[in-house]
Amino acid sequence: MLVPKKVKYRKQQRGSMKGQATRSTEVSFGKFGLKALSRGWITSRQIEAARRAMVRYIKREGKVWIRIFPHQAVTATPNETRMGGGKGSVSHYVATVKPGTVMFEMSGIGEDTARKALKLAAHKLPVKTKFVIRR
Repeated sequence: MLVPKKVKYRKQQRGSMKGQATRSTEVSFGKFGLKALSRGWITSRQIEAARRAMVRYIKREGKVWIRIFPHQAVTATPNETRMGGGKGSVSHYVATVKPGTVMFEMSGIGEDTARKALKLAAHKLPVKTKFVIRR
C-alpha cells in the first residue's frame, strides 16, 4: 500500500475539494488513461486494488503508471469513545481527486485491452471515470 515515507506534521485538516483539477489533466506518460469525472477521496487500498485489477488483466504486459498518491492523513477515534480528548490518531491516507485528474495511465497494449483493464480498475474506485486516449 502507498503511504508517505516521512511527513512534517502527522495530523492534517481535511482541506477543500472544490474546483477543477489544474495539474495532471492530460495523458502524459502512457497512451491510454483513466480520468476522474467527479471528486472524492481515494484511499491507498483502493489505488492498490485498482492497480492489481489492471495488471492482472493485462497479464503484466505493457506498462502502468499511477498518477495519484495518498498524501492526506485521515484520523479516526475509536468506537464508543466519549466526546473530547482531542483529535484521533491517523488511520489511513487518501489522495484527493478533483474532476479532470488523470489517475492511471497505460501503454504497450492494444486499445481494447486497455479499455477493459481500465474499466476493471474504475469499478474499484469511488469516483466516476472515463477512458481517455493521448492526443
